[in-house]
Amino acid sequence: MGLPSELRWLFWELDPDRIELEADAAYVIGRILEHGGLVEVRWAIARYGLDTIHRYLRDVGHSELSARTIAFWRAVFTAAEDETWASPPTWRKSSSVPWSV
Repeated sequence: MGLPSELRWLFWELDPDRIELEADAAYVIGRILEHGGLVEVRWAIARYGLDTIHRYLRDVGHSELSARTIAFWRAVFTAAEDETWASPPTWRKSSSVPWSV
């Protein structure tokens, strides 16, 4: 199963038919967490699970993730307050996610 049609808008620079949900999981999760809305985030949680998303934030991170997005997900994963997570690069100062307003 490929990328659902309702998520394709998030991957504007790619051919969405070439995205492999497992092999490209880190890219897909990062893009959804930073640019997606509730529908897309719910899909990511259902597809990958909260444990995988938590592991992604802790171990992988992504250059697309803003400090605001990371702060939001730290609040979601309250037990993760003392964990070291991957940091966004210094050039990443803004976010387009709906909860960052």
